[in-house]
Amino acid sequence: MRPYDELVAEASAVSVDGWDFSWLDGRATEERPSWGYAGRLAEAWRGARAALDLQTGGGEVLATAAPFPPVAVATEGWPPNAARATRLLHPLGCAVVTVDDGAPLPFADGAFELVTSRHPVAPPWTEIARVLVPGGTYLAQHVGPASGFELIEAFLGPLDEAHRRGRDPLAESAEARAAGLEVTELRTERLRIEILDVGAVVYLLRKLVWWVPGFTPERYDDELRALDARIRRDGPFVAHSSRTLVVAVRGHSKPKSGPKSTTTSTAQAANTGR
Repeated sequence: MRPYDELVAEASAVSVDGWDFSWLDGRATEERPSWGYAGRLAEAWRGARAALDLQTGGGEVLATAAPFPPVAVATEGWPPNAARATRLLHPLGCAVVTVDDGAPLPFADGAFELVTSRHPVAPPWTEIARVLVPGGTYLAQHVGPASGFELIEAFLGPLDEAHRRGRDPLAESAEARAAGLEVTELRTERLRIEILDVGAVVYLLRKLVWWVPGFTPERYDDELRALDARIRRDGPFVAHSSRTLVVAVRGHSKPKSGPKSTTTSTAQAANTGR
C-alpha cells in the first residue's frame, strides 16, 4: 500500500462533482440491494408518459433509464450537480430544473404519472402526491437508518438516539400515507461496505459532506492516520449502508395537506447518502 501522505494528497485533489463513484473502483466496495433499483427505474420510466426524477444528482443513475417518456423532467438543488445533469440528460430528452431541497415543486397538480428518486434528502411527500395523477406511482430508493455510521462515528464519536431514529422506514411510510399515498412496497436491507485505503475515506467524506460536516484532511488528520494504521494492520475497514425501497400510489381523492418530513436536520445530515 502506498504511503499515507500520497493517498491523502491524491484523494484531496480529485474532483468530487456529480454522483459517479467510479474513482473508488479497487479502493472500496458496497453491496447492492437485492431489488435492483436501476432496473426497476428503467422499467418504470419506459412505461410512463410523463415522469419526474427528484434530486437527480448528476443524472448518472437516471441516464441509465433512457430512452425516456415524451415528458421527462429531473430536479436538482446543488448547482454543480444541476449543471452536470443538464449536460448529461438534455441530449437524452430530459429537462433539468434547479429546485432547492424542501422548496415547492414548480409543476402543476397531476403533471406526472411517475415520480422517482434515489436517495432523497427528505422526501417532500405532500408535493409528490400533488404532482402525481390519481393512480400515479412514486418509486424510490431511500437511505435507511444508521447508514455508514461506523465510518461517521470514527470521526464524530458515538451518535445519539435522534440520529439513529432518522430515516426510519415506518415513519416515512406514515408520512407518505398522511399525504395521500398508499405504500404498496417497503423493503429495507443493510449492506456491507469495505474500504481498502485511507484515500477512499477522504474521497467519501469530501463527496458526502453531510456525513462529517466541515471535514478536511487537515482538520481530521489524527482520525485519518488512526484509520490508515487500522487498515494496514487489520485489512479493510467495514461499515454498513442501509437502503429502503419505497413504492407508493396516489389515491383518487384530493391529496391531503399532511406534514412535511419529521426527520430532524441533524439526523438527515448523518443518515442521507444520496
